[in-house]
Amino acid sequence: MTDFEGLKALVTGGASGIGRATAELLAERGALVAVLDLDPSSVEKPLLGYRADVTDDASVRQAVASAVADLGGLDVVVNNAGIGAQGTVEDNDDEEWHRVFNVNVLGMVRVARAALPHLRESSHAAIVNTCSIAATAGLPQRALYSATKGAVYSLTLAMAADHLREGVRVNCVNPGTADTPWVGRLLDSASDPAAERAALAARQPSGRLVSAAEVAGAIAYLASPLSGATTGTSLAVDGGMQGLRLRPVGQ
Repeated sequence: MTDFEGLKALVTGGASGIGRATAELLAERGALVAVLDLDPSSVEKPLLGYRADVTDDASVRQAVASAVADLGGLDVVVNNAGIGAQGTVEDNDDEEWHRVFNVNVLGMVRVARAALPHLRESSHAAIVNTCSIAATAGLPQRALYSATKGAVYSLTLAMAADHLREGVRVNCVNPGTADTPWVGRLLDSASDPAAERAALAARQPSGRLVSAAEVAGAIAYLASPLSGATTGTSLAVDGGMQGLRLRPVGQ
């Protein structure tokens, strides 16, 4: 497909995982793509890499301005940068709550704020926020992470309402547990990594983790000009976890 031919896209957290898969897919489908990341050293052509810290407004504004100048405009923003957190509501102190919200929620605010003046000049403007199944399903040991993703879901709806008449569509993708470097590190820290992987896979009706490429495909759908009537939507990519209730195997 070449539905992104001539469009300019920016992907945060695009040096690895879902962000990297998304950046590469958009480029394959014709977009010029800039990647913003804390460490863009692994980013290779045709992708353009820029260092940015989404917790620092000046860093974000400088990176977005540089990317837009090099790309020659901006049509698509994929707000993907984020971090994880484990534990119940008792297990993380105030500092950690502020830190994770600063990345997962305010990071998206800073990027959108810097990008919107450029997006308003586009004839096809789209923002896709990476949310999570944690926004709509109660997951154990994920209180802080779930709270940030619930905020991302609500933020997506509010942004979609605010910017629709400016020609900017805003949607989010809600992945289930994805096979990414962050999940890999989580598994490595478990007392029994194989058992933990099996438990995470079994939690999804499909019986396996979601791939980064599958999430990237959903993001591309939401960002594509072919989806011009889609805004204020959350798209679950979770192996059926959000809506299906299958009987145990053998029943």
